[in-house]
Amino acid sequence: QVQVVESGGGLVQAGGSLRLSCAASGRISSINAMGWYRQAPGKQRELVATITRGHMSSYADFVEGRFIISRDNAKNTVYLQMNSLKPEDTAVYYCNVFQGWDNYWGQGTQVTVSA
Repeated sequence: QVQVVESGGGLVQAGGSLRLSCAASGRISSINAMGWYRQAPGKQRELVATITRGHMSSYADFVEGRFIISRDNAKNTVYLQMNSLKPEDTAVYYCNVFQGWDNYWGQGTQVTVSA
């Protein structure tokens, strides 16, 4: 089994920055894509950003150039640098790790952006 743990969430003022981390551990052979999703109260979980093992990244429209996803393959870790945060970015942010036939979710980390 693969364990996925997010960290780095917290409370920040609008316009501020946070850096989220997600570390995978356990039965790791070869991780393919990794991604960040978020879910706000009363809303569906939505994709924020994804990155392949070859460091090809993509972003949701609402990111608007504010976030950067990156990964360290040696550490089995993916990051999400979030800048120019807005109150509407408030959500629980989840990490997803794809390996082989399976993908794995973390427990989430809370991001709260005050006005």
